[in-house]
Amino acid sequence: MTAETLAPDDSILPLSQALLLPRIAIESTTPVIDGGEFAVKAVIGQRVHVASKVFADGHDTLSVLIRWRPLRDESWHSVVMTDVGNNGWEGGFTVEALGPHEFCIEAWIDTFASFCYELRKKHEAGVPVSLELQEGRSLVLQAAERSENELRDRLMLLHHELSGLLETEQVAQFLHEDSAHLMTQADHRAYLSISTVYPIDVERTAAQFASWYELFPRSITDDPARHGTFNDVHSRLSMIHDMGFDVLYFPPIHPIGRSHRKGRNNSLTAGPDDPGSPYAIGSEDGGHEAIHPQLGSRDDFRRLVKAAAEHGLEIALDFAIQCSQDHPWLKQHPGWFNWRPDGTIKYAENPPKKYQDIVNVDFYAADAIPGLWTELRDIVVGWVEEGVKTFRVDNPHTKPLPFWQWLISDVRAKFPEVIFLAEAFTTPAMMARLGKVGYSQSYTYFTWRNTKAELSEYFTQLNESPWRECFRPNFFVNTPDINPGFLHESGRPGFLIRAALATLGSGLWGMYSGFELCEAAPVPGKEEYLDSEKYEIRVRDFTAPGNIIAEIAQLNRIRRQNPALQTHLGLKLYNAWNDNILYFGKRSEDGSNFILVAVSLDPYNAQEANFELPLWELGLPDDAQTQGEDLMNGHRWTWYGKTQWMRIEPHMPFGIWRITVS
Repeated sequence: MTAETLAPDDSILPLSQALLLPRIAIESTTPVIDGGEFAVKAVIGQRVHVASKVFADGHDTLSVLIRWRPLRDESWHSVVMTDVGNNGWEGGFTVEALGPHEFCIEAWIDTFASFCYELRKKHEAGVPVSLELQEGRSLVLQAAERSENELRDRLMLLHHELSGLLETEQVAQFLHEDSAHLMTQADHRAYLSISTVYPIDVERTAAQFASWYELFPRSITDDPARHGTFNDVHSRLSMIHDMGFDVLYFPPIHPIGRSHRKGRNNSLTAGPDDPGSPYAIGSEDGGHEAIHPQLGSRDDFRRLVKAAAEHGLEIALDFAIQCSQDHPWLKQHPGWFNWRPDGTIKYAENPPKKYQDIVNVDFYAADAIPGLWTELRDIVVGWVEEGVKTFRVDNPHTKPLPFWQWLISDVRAKFPEVIFLAEAFTTPAMMARLGKVGYSQSYTYFTWRNTKAELSEYFTQLNESPWRECFRPNFFVNTPDINPGFLHESGRPGFLIRAALATLGSGLWGMYSGFELCEAAPVPGKEEYLDSEKYEIRVRDFTAPGNIIAEIAQLNRIRRQNPALQTHLGLKLYNAWNDNILYFGKRSEDGSNFILVAVSLDPYNAQEANFELPLWELGLPDDAQTQGEDLMNGHRWTWYGKTQWMRIEPHMPFGIWRITVS
C-alpha cells in the first residue's frame, strides 16, 4: 500500500494550516475569567494590571503591546508591556469610563531591535561588524520605502547620514534612541500575533467600596401599633450618615398580601394587626412596581431619596422575585406560574423552611417568555428612574442564570451606574457564577467564619484567582434572616470583633439595624432573631446604653481616610503567634498607605502575642525603626525592629495601626 492510498487522518495538521499558525505564543494572560467568556471586574479610575507569557522561537527581540478601549469607542489605546524575564510581560492601563471595555495583547518580532541587540553585543565583544552595518542601512532604507511624508523624509536622512559615518559612529547612531523611535514608527510588525480579546466591566467606585445600613421603614416609629412611614425615616438620616454609612437599604417596600399572611415569629396564623412579611409581595394595591400604602406615597418616596442624597446616602431597594397569592400577576398573567391539577399553586419552600405566604414564578413557562422577563426588567428600570441605583437581589441563585446575564447587561447598557448585590448563600461555584454573569457584589460565607484558620483561609481565597477577578464580597455582619451564633453570648466585645473584621477585611460591608445596639436574642437553638422584625414592627431606642455607635462611626471614618482599606484585595496575613489573634495588613497600590490590623477572636479574655512587622515589604532590614499610629485613639509611637509584642483586651478587641517610615 502506498502513502497515496492511505485514508486521510484528521489528526494530521495540513501544511496550509500550519503556515497560518502564529509564530509568537501569547499564553496565561491575566486578568481573564474562563478564557474571556465573562468580564473581569474593575471600578472607574482603577489601573488594570495585565500579565502574560509571550515568546517565540529563536533569539529575536519581541515588542509587546496592550491594546484596550471602552466598547463604545471605535479607536483603541495602546501601552507598551515590559519584559520581566522568563517570557513574562507586564503592563497596565487605567479605566476612566463606566461600562464594558475590552483589551488584547499584540506581539511581533521587532526586526530593528533584534538587529540593534546583536550589533551591540558584537561591537562590545570586538567582533567585526561591517557586514551588520550594511544590513542595518538596508533595514533603514526598507523602512523609508514603506513610509510616507515626514517619516519617509526623516528615515531617508538617517540612511544618508549613516552612509557617511565611520564604523564606530554608525554603531552609535544605530543604537541612539532617536533611531529606535523612527524605526518603531515604520515597523512592519513581522509575524504579528494578536491574542483573544478579553472583556472588562467597569463600574462606579461604590461597587467596590461602600458601607450599607439596612432598616425596615415601618419600624421607624415610637409605637409598635403605629406603622412607620417614609417620612419617619427622615429622622434617622443624620445618625446613619454620622455613623459613616453611604448606602441605606430597605427590604421590599411593596404592598403585602393578606392570603396566608405570617404572624409574629413566623406563625402561620396572623392577627388582624400583624403587618406580615414584606417579602410576600403583592395585593390589590399593586405588585413590584407599587409602594405599600402604609409607607406613604410615591412623592413621599421621592422626597426621601432626595433627602437621603443630601445626607450622602443613596437608597438601595430589595428586588425579590416572588409573589403573595394576592399579587395581581396571578390573575393578569396566570401563565407565568405553575398550577396544580386541582387549581391550587404550590407555595415556596427551601427545606426545611416553608414560605406559605409566597409563590414563585416560572421563568420558562410557555407564557412567561418574553413577557415575564421584560416585565421584571421594566420594574428595575422604573425604580432606577425614581433615583434608585443599587439593588439587593433576594435569592438570585434560585432564578435562571441566563435571566440575570440578560437583565443586568440590559439595564446597565442604559444605566451603567446601577449596582446589583447578590444575596446568595449557596455553593461556591454558584456564588462565583453570579459574579461572572454580572452581579457587582455578593453576600458571603464571612458570616460563618469565626476562627483564625477559617478567616485566614477565606480571606486568602478571596484574594486569589478566579475569585479576585469575578467576586466582590460584601461582609454583612448580620441580616434579618441571620443572627450569627457567635453573637448570641459574646456581648459587646463580640459585636466589636465582627464589626472590625467586616470593615477592615473588605471594602464592602453591611449591617442590619439593631447590630449597633448589640441585639442578639435568638430563637432557641437557631441562628434566627427572636421576635423577628420580618413579621412585626420593632421599636428601638437607638441611644440605648451599651451601644457601639461611636466605634462603628470611627471604623467607617478610618476606612474613608485610608485607601488601603477600600477593597478586599491586597490583604496579606502576617505572623502573630497566638491562634486567637488574626493579624493582617493592607497596602495601597502606590505603597503610601500601609495599615496593620490585629483582631482578637476571643470576646471574653485578654490575648497576647509576639508578632512581626512586615519590614521586608518596606525594603527595610530587620532592625529598622518605624512609626506606628493607633487609628482608633490617635496614639503614636516608634517601633524598633521586626519582632514586637501586643496585648488586646475585650473592651477594645482590635488594633488598627498605620505604619510609616521616618
